[in-house]
Amino acid sequence: MAKRFKISPMTSLERRAVSGLAVIFALRMLGFFMILPVFAIYADSLEGHTPLLVGLALGAYGLTQALFQIPLGVASDHIGRKPIIIGGLMVFVLGSVVAALADSITGVIVGRALQGTGAIAAAVIALASDLTRDDQRTKAMAIIGITIGGSFIVALIVGPLLGSAVGLSGIFWFTAVLALAGMAVMGWWVPAPQHSIRHQEAVAVPAQLAAVLRTPELLRLDLGIFILHAVLTALFVVIPLALVSDAGLGVDKHWQVYVPVMLASILFIGPAIMYAERKQKMRRVFVGAVLLLAVSQGLLAFGHNDLWPLVTGIFLFFVAFNFLEAALPSLVSRHAPADSRGSAVGVYSTFQFLGAFVGGVLGGGLYGAYGMEAVFTISAGLLLLWAWVASGMTVPPRLSMRTVQVGPQDPEAARFIAEQLAAVPGVREAVVAGEEGMAYLKVDEGELDPEDLHPYRATSA
Repeated sequence: MAKRFKISPMTSLERRAVSGLAVIFALRMLGFFMILPVFAIYADSLEGHTPLLVGLALGAYGLTQALFQIPLGVASDHIGRKPIIIGGLMVFVLGSVVAALADSITGVIVGRALQGTGAIAAAVIALASDLTRDDQRTKAMAIIGITIGGSFIVALIVGPLLGSAVGLSGIFWFTAVLALAGMAVMGWWVPAPQHSIRHQEAVAVPAQLAAVLRTPELLRLDLGIFILHAVLTALFVVIPLALVSDAGLGVDKHWQVYVPVMLASILFIGPAIMYAERKQKMRRVFVGAVLLLAVSQGLLAFGHNDLWPLVTGIFLFFVAFNFLEAALPSLVSRHAPADSRGSAVGVYSTFQFLGAFVGGVLGGGLYGAYGMEAVFTISAGLLLLWAWVASGMTVPPRLSMRTVQVGPQDPEAARFIAEQLAAVPGVREAVVAGEEGMAYLKVDEGELDPEDLHPYRATSA
């Protein structure tokens, strides 16, 4: 019989930590995203611009994010979370200023690449883990994730309005101010952890990366997020131009498309996820969403010259995009081994940022050489490839992550404790990192009684 227990609320310190870190993430991602819906339009004022270089400027941050996010996450274990986060935000400010002062496309590319170099995502997640209890961690990550999604929606609305008011340079200055505000939040609002430990469920461990890359189910998801963000970035090379040239909408009116499209598409996320989970139809709904993305590209390829087919194609794209953007991280967590979730998420995020980089370059190159139709057509082909790969996916049950400090153990003792923990009702997987003194568990919260884990906790914990 399932044991029921009441989940405790967050403490005031946890609420302060999570709210502060969510705001920092939102401010930074808002700065990244605001440029997407307007850059292709304003780039013709930059010296040396070409479609390929416009795409490179859009995606440049993805390459440097991919290169630095895992190393900086690991460095935060040794240097400290706050120094890495504040330093990353300072680099982001520098990149924004470089882009704001640039009068050439090359200067903007350098600025965008610098923005991405301040890769603080892993350090923020690790700090959230330091400052929250086990039973609050999933809630904390969900709040941060929702904030990131919200910042993308706000960016699509604010970007065109801000661009029409202050221009391209003004947007970059505004992103610098947002990053400075993030630094203030980090310094004055986010609490300092009493101690930082390596959270293998939150931060990548270099020794685990090879094993993660050899896991077929995780690779399916990594390929998926790569293609999803490649297509997203490629679209923003051409969609703003189509809204101006084909739909006859000035930049200051683009919000009239993005607001209803995004709000309407968001209405589909909850029901789609609930249906997929409750009816155990996740694979079918997931593959259907990928195919819907491909359909949207076909509609855009043949109908971008008219307003309503263009808007309908954008709407269908974001219906599927928002669902997949919510479903993919959950599936990565489910497939990742209990002690390697941080590494799995780190690799997944690297593929996401690489996708943004490749998508920008691919979209710009295709548009410059063959026109808008080529961007939509190649995107549709990539999405059909993803649908074929995803059709063989498996969907494990939804479980929560928990950690138990068991104290340092030799290998034999670690194996014994892992076996004992795996036998606890509600525990589906248990791995004990002996040298670290930490047990990593995947649990069914409906069956687990947290009191059953207390005998395994180190007396000094």
